[in-house]
Amino acid sequence: MTFAGAAAAPDPRSVYSGSQLVLVRTDRATFPGGDAWKCLTCGTPAAGRQGMTDDTSYPQPFADGKRVLYGTNVVDCGPYQLASPACTPARIHVYPIRWNTSADGSGPGTAIRELRLHPDQVHLGFNSVSVTGGRLDQYGYFGRLRFDPAPKTGEPLVPRYEVEKVSRLFDAAPTAQPVHIDARDPSKLVFDPSLPGVGEFRGFSRNGREAFYVGYPVESSNIDLMAVDLRTGKVRRMTANPGYADPVDASPDDRWIVALDTRGTNRMTFASGMTGIPAVTDLLSTSVVSSVRNNGQRRFFQPYLIDRHGDRGSYQGQRLNYSRTSPDWNAGADPRWSPDGTAVAYYERLVSAPSCGGVNPLPCPASTEPGGRRTRLMIARLTDRKPVRRGPVAPVSDLVPWGTPYVPGTPAPQRPYPPQGTYTLSGKASGSARVHVVWDDAKTAVKTVSLRYTHYSDDGSAFLDGSESVTHTSTSTTLTTLDWYSDLVKTGRSGKVLATKKTSADGFQLTIDLWQTVFQATGTLTTTVGSRTYTQPANGT
Repeated sequence: MTFAGAAAAPDPRSVYSGSQLVLVRTDRATFPGGDAWKCLTCGTPAAGRQGMTDDTSYPQPFADGKRVLYGTNVVDCGPYQLASPACTPARIHVYPIRWNTSADGSGPGTAIRELRLHPDQVHLGFNSVSVTGGRLDQYGYFGRLRFDPAPKTGEPLVPRYEVEKVSRLFDAAPTAQPVHIDARDPSKLVFDPSLPGVGEFRGFSRNGREAFYVGYPVESSNIDLMAVDLRTGKVRRMTANPGYADPVDASPDDRWIVALDTRGTNRMTFASGMTGIPAVTDLLSTSVVSSVRNNGQRRFFQPYLIDRHGDRGSYQGQRLNYSRTSPDWNAGADPRWSPDGTAVAYYERLVSAPSCGGVNPLPCPASTEPGGRRTRLMIARLTDRKPVRRGPVAPVSDLVPWGTPYVPGTPAPQRPYPPQGTYTLSGKASGSARVHVVWDDAKTAVKTVSLRYTHYSDDGSAFLDGSESVTHTSTSTTLTTLDWYSDLVKTGRSGKVLATKKTSADGFQLTIDLWQTVFQATGTLTTTVGSRTYTQPANGT
């Protein structure tokens, strides 16, 4: 939380300056002094935050009630409960978290992001970004937390947490990739979305057995949430709606999730609305298409309650805030279930400049919240739910059998891609696709993937015909252009047209920075499903 009107030093109220960690009561009671909130870090002395990192995202409490995972830090009140009057800022210690990546243990380690605490309270998952083949990449990791009160090597030389016994949630074998060459017939391409394809790690099931992640798509351009068993590697699709989802939390009994999703906005449907397309051009397009979900700092997320079995047929979950929120208020990561499963907390942000106003065609709405604030904390109370109780989760194994043990000092691998060539991808039910893979002149990365479908079907009910081609060009590690041509038709058994996906005659050229996520395109990409037509967002929105 950032407090409005915090005074500058030497005013005593300057302890409220900057971003702070705040405990908020949800039972309408108050802390001593009469406030419903308690600032944990306001006034923490410098000695109590030696080595503290700037990343304070996604606070997650430990089950002991005395500690909070605070970005890449741990906030610790020693023997005192955080909610206790005895836990004061003077007694708070903020310890940095370090992942050693040097062979001799020296240096500050490598930056990690999106940390999520495992239910056993001793492991965590995280992501780390790297550049391989000139392109930005990211891997998910799983490791064990250990407190070191007096480290002898590495930086900073202050009491800190180490992430040890780390596994990369990735197998670099070519046949372990969702798209790979058939080991028995190198002229054939295999698409197998049941293989773990962890793109960005997002959390854990409450029983601690599964890791949640944004995965390699099951259907082209449809970015879904997936779950993978940490022991067996078995993959489960959690969402299937054409919208984009990644922030997620599981209910205490693991029967439900709450996901923040763009479904209902149709922001992504121009690219993802035609179902049943195997995700092959996604070798090049996944990171770019996923970036369309945002407009800079604006998110198009809303919270959806989805059962364990996921989207299917007419069941597409339940939005939690239909009657409460205008489209200008969007949810931010992460949602969190209450420990008894009867409520969900999340926060919302009102669209603000530069995602509106000025040269942006979208006008900025005025806030009607107290003080004109543009963020708010929300609780959805599930009034018909009976409280549930989950006991402690026993520590799980450090070993992820389908992953790769990380060896300090070794670089992140380059993801294997099919060699340049022409292949056949056979439909599971009928037909096939002719696939062309072209690498760049330096032979460092795939440049173009194109397919021509002939009565291709995986389910025997819908059939794909036509062509699609995507060419990837990067002007930096984050700024990417896709040159996209699509002319696809999906028909039913009777020959009736069910859907089309088409670009304009000059194609569709989408340019986006993977961090800035502002949509800019020339040409059009349009998907029609039945009688509904879905078009791309306007530039800059």
